[in-house]
Amino acid sequence: MLTYLLRRLLLMIPTLLGITIVVFSVMVMSPGGISSQTLVGGLNMKPQEKQALMAYYNKRYGLDQPAPLQYLRWLNNVSPVGFEQDEAGKYTQFSFTKGMDLGTSFMYGRPVSDILAERIPITLLLNLVTLPFIYVIAIWTGMKAGTNRGGRFDVASNVSMLALWSVPTMLAGVLLLGFFANVQHFQWFPTAGISSREAQDMPFLPHTIAGVFVPGFLLDRFWHLVLPVLCLSYGGSAMLAKLTRASVLENLNADYARTARAKGLAETDVLWRHVFRNGLLPLITTSAGLLPSLLAGSVIVENIFSINGMGQLMVEAVKGRDRELVLSVTWISGFLTLVGYLIADFCYTLADPRVTYD
Repeated sequence: MLTYLLRRLLLMIPTLLGITIVVFSVMVMSPGGISSQTLVGGLNMKPQEKQALMAYYNKRYGLDQPAPLQYLRWLNNVSPVGFEQDEAGKYTQFSFTKGMDLGTSFMYGRPVSDILAERIPITLLLNLVTLPFIYVIAIWTGMKAGTNRGGRFDVASNVSMLALWSVPTMLAGVLLLGFFANVQHFQWFPTAGISSREAQDMPFLPHTIAGVFVPGFLLDRFWHLVLPVLCLSYGGSAMLAKLTRASVLENLNADYARTARAKGLAETDVLWRHVFRNGLLPLITTSAGLLPSLLAGSVIVENIFSINGMGQLMVEAVKGRDRELVLSVTWISGFLTLVGYLIADFCYTLADPRVTYD
C-alpha cells in the first residue's frame, strides 16, 4: 500500500505540470497574449510613467522573454527546489531549500499566497458542507427507493431526481435568489456573502440579551450558506441517489444477501451490513469525480451569490489576464482534484477488503 501511495504521489508531479502547461499555453495564445502592454492597458498615465511600468513588469515577470522561458521562470519560482534569484532578478545557485514563491498578483499588487490564504478556506468550507449533505440525501433517498421498488416513493423520487439533475446550476442559483432572497417574495435568506458585518462582533453561539435573541456568528454563517449549498448539492445528490438505487437493486437479491437472510439475520442488518457495503464501490468511484465538479460549480455559485472564494477569484484573474493568479489557482485546483482521486482509491480498501494495492 505504501509503495502504491508513493507511486501515485510521484505521478501527481507530471500531471500537474501538464495541467499548468495547457493553461499557460491558452493564456499565451489568446488574443493579445500576456505582455506588459496588455497589463498596463489604457490607463491615464504619462508616456514615461507607462514605459517605466512596462519595464518593471518585464523585469519582474520576464514578459519580454519567449513563452517557454516565461513558463520555466514561473515553474522555478513555485517549485521548492530550483535556482535562487538575487535582487537584480538573475539566477545564481541551485538550492534544495529555496522555498515556494507564487509571485505577486498583477491586479491586486499583493502576494498570490496571501490572496489564496484568504480565498481557499471559503471554497473549502462550501465544499466540506456540501459533500456530507449530498451523500446523506442521496443515500437515504436511494436506499428507500431501492427497497420499495415500484412504490409511490420510488416513482416520485425518480421523477424528482431526474428533474433536479436536468436543471442548470446557473438557472437554479438565479431562481433561488429571485424567490427566497428577494424583497418582492419571501426574503428568507441573505443575497450575498457568507456572513454579515454585524456577525463579526457577535459571540460564536446563539444567545439572548435582555430577552432579545441574538443569532451569533455560527447561526449567521449557517443562514448565509443555505442557498449556496443547495445550489451546489442538488445536482450531485440527484445523480448519486439514482446510482444508489441501482446499486441496491443489483445487490438486494444477490446470493450473499439470500444466504444472510437464510441464516436468520434481520432485513435491516442484511440491507445495511451487506447490501449497502457492497453497493458503496460505485459511490466511491463517483465521489472521485464529484470534487472536481464541485470546484467547477463554485465558479458559478460564488459569482451568483457574491462569495469571495476561489471560483470568483478565478473569474477575476482570467478577466484581468493575471497570469500568476490563474496558474496558482489552476495548480491548487488540480492538486485538490488529484488528492480526491487518491482518497477514493484508499476508500476502496475500506469498503472491500478484497481490494489491495500490494
